[in-house]
Amino acid sequence: MASFSAAAATTTTAATRLLPSATISAANRLSFPSSVTLKSLRSSPLLSHLFLRQKTTPRRVSSGRLSYATLTSPIRSVSDPEQLKSAREDIKELLKTSFCHPILVRTGWHDAGTYNKDIEEWPKRGGANGSLRFEIELKHAANAGLVNALKLLQPIKEKYSGITYADLFQLASATAVEEAGGPKIPMKYGRVDVSGPEQCPEEGRLPDAGPPSPASHLREVFYRMGLNDKEIVALSGAHTLGRSRPERSGWGKPETKYTKDGPGAPGGQSWTVQWLKFDNSYFKDIKERRDEDLLVLPTDAVLFEDPSFKEYAEKYAEDQDAFLKDYAEAHAKLSNLGAKFEPPEGFSLDDSSQEVQPEKFVAAKYSTGKKELSESMKQKIRAEYEGFGGSPDKPLQSNYFLNIMIVIAVLAYVTSLVMN
Repeated sequence: MASFSAAAATTTTAATRLLPSATISAANRLSFPSSVTLKSLRSSPLLSHLFLRQKTTPRRVSSGRLSYATLTSPIRSVSDPEQLKSAREDIKELLKTSFCHPILVRTGWHDAGTYNKDIEEWPKRGGANGSLRFEIELKHAANAGLVNALKLLQPIKEKYSGITYADLFQLASATAVEEAGGPKIPMKYGRVDVSGPEQCPEEGRLPDAGPPSPASHLREVFYRMGLNDKEIVALSGAHTLGRSRPERSGWGKPETKYTKDGPGAPGGQSWTVQWLKFDNSYFKDIKERRDEDLLVLPTDAVLFEDPSFKEYAEKYAEDQDAFLKDYAEAHAKLSNLGAKFEPPEGFSLDDSSQEVQPEKFVAAKYSTGKKELSESMKQKIRAEYEGFGGSPDKPLQSNYFLNIMIVIAVLAYVTSLVMN
């Protein structure tokens, strides 16, 4: 089996985007000996839980001439909202110490980005189902280095066993964007996990960094997911985060003035000057191309070359609020692709559990001028109010005085007919 050190021996932060598959550097260094391979990682007590089919009991597995056993977190079909909220706080603390925003964004994107809208059956259709945790999918070229993200998230998964991997990946991705100064993303949760590596999608569903025809390639990949040109451009803006290392992706410089001092492990080439800040500088920098220390991939440049893409890229370069709004919507849509939810409608972590209490009837509110209504008049109004179905604790669904006016108008009309 090919050495795994090329994918795992540098830093944790990888490309922030699903498009393209350029691998970006991380903020903290996670190094392994050069002799470490995927096979040996699978047998490691530390990492075996990242790759094996999840069971609640130990299971002995053979891989060629190597045998090993594992006891891992049980698969959960429904995530616990309170545990997800607690996990979100742990992710925020992780971001403060590891500066791993880009690789967490990329993890959520790559788990969801395998979706094929033309396949109805779950989980064959791919999408946000937690399959990225298995070795067979981690070995896909576009996912190089994402084992580092799983290593960061696994302690949180073990601490909160009542959440699914699918939800954890998307929670981490959205939280990383928000904590980097990005928009609040309208996420929902309740994603069901796939149960084994045999349910992983085939390789080749994620985009490349330098295809012969960048515009056609992006459309082929993202249209397959059910996304449009506007969403392609908005999602591309996530490249405002992260760096690329040539020794891992084949793209970028080994070091620039913006990356030589980190944070985290130094080196690589970023798309923006402040590559841990989520804003619209990606579009500004791609448009101007005045700084040779900033990265521009073929799939970046095409955003200002293709007429349809350019319309949105120009807009986002000028209007950051428009970009943040459209990005939040596109990110939320991407995070739901292909997912199977329980309950079917999913649930939000930010929904208010308290219902709006109805306004109690206060007759004084209907006083006119400076003169307060008499108590007898208040009682009369209240009696009429309750006669129409209202009560002190349950206001009428429609305006009370509008009802009165309608009744008076109807009576006047009937009276005029009788008189005539």
